[in-house]
Amino acid sequence: MAVYSHLVLDQGSTFSVLFRYLDDNGNAIDLNGFQARSQMRRSYYSANATTFSTSISDPINGNVVISLNANTTANLKAGRYVYDVEVVENAFYTVTRIIEGIITVMPEVSR
Repeated sequence: MAVYSHLVLDQGSTFSVLFRYLDDNGNAIDLNGFQARSQMRRSYYSANATTFSTSISDPINGNVVISLNANTTANLKAGRYVYDVEVVENAFYTVTRIIEGIITVMPEVSR
């Protein structure tokens, strides 16, 4: 089951978050041979999505980074979105959702 995490994103700012994928005992899960993917949407049923840039920055320690550049966040409407982060095992194309939750986009004042 995925871990729930509420995130806050500042509209018009560069956004980056690092997650660690851990087992039930708190040990890092080795992500060698995996890829990551992540999207956010206004609702679970929205056709339109914003896709995060993703990377597995330290596979042995289970580190996954999601990010958006400032131009992308400037074009997001302020408000509440849903998101998730999945890892895909390359060898068997096994998909596991590791993080999910709400992401709140806070409006930008300076433009």
